[in-house]
Amino acid sequence: MSIPSTLGGINLLPQPEKRAIYARIIPPELLGRFQLNPYLSDKQGNELMVLDAPAGSSSVEISLYHQHGFRDPILSGHLTDTMNGQIHILFYTLNDPASPRYDIDLLPDGTSTQFGTQHRNQAAEIAAMNANLSPGQIREGLHTLKSAVSTFENFISELDHTMHFAEPLFYHNAVIFERYGFRYQKGRRLMERINQGFQPGGDLLPLLDGSTPFRQPEAAESIRLRSWAIHDGILGEPFTNVTMYKESGKHAGVSTAQCKW
Repeated sequence: MSIPSTLGGINLLPQPEKRAIYARIIPPELLGRFQLNPYLSDKQGNELMVLDAPAGSSSVEISLYHQHGFRDPILSGHLTDTMNGQIHILFYTLNDPASPRYDIDLLPDGTSTQFGTQHRNQAAEIAAMNANLSPGQIREGLHTLKSAVSTFENFISELDHTMHFAEPLFYHNAVIFERYGFRYQKGRRLMERINQGFQPGGDLLPLLDGSTPFRQPEAAESIRLRSWAIHDGILGEPFTNVTMYKESGKHAGVSTAQCKW
């Protein structure tokens, strides 16, 4: 079957074909780890891969569950076409369903926080940070990002593309993407400025004054804790306007942050 080169093209296909193509985004090791069949459904016929990819749309939201009715997917992604037909990752996360959940995505009244980007449940964020999670994480990850990056690159190649783009929601996401061969379309100067700001004499270092739980001095030497401080507003503005791209087969370049996780 010939595959369209854009998400908009895939979304025009009949549902079975569309579903089969988007299933190629799923890292194969997840199937074995969670004993999922190739049809991504359970024994009762419930679909475990949920798609929001209507005809006429140039984007897709994909969620994969390890069991029907579970609260959180093990994989969740939101992809869109760029104006020149490239693939852009707006959101991608992997969750370990066996790990504790931290409600950083919800306020106590149930209002969505958009993973802390619109509102903040600070009590849940503090608990998540103390459990070694990063901003935006509701559960521990699956530690399968290497496989996920490789699988996605194969998917991109099948669409006859040689590169794709990603929008890191948080500082630590950008650093992780660097390690997997992503480079900056825009935002590298910001990343370098942030790193310099946490060095001796930098403008951000004095702001790690313990005034909030997210601004402890040890954050200067930790990518994860830097990310919490940035999420807490230490830059004086949101972490935005960073776009990265990956050329197929390219490996990690020079990192903008030489410190521990």
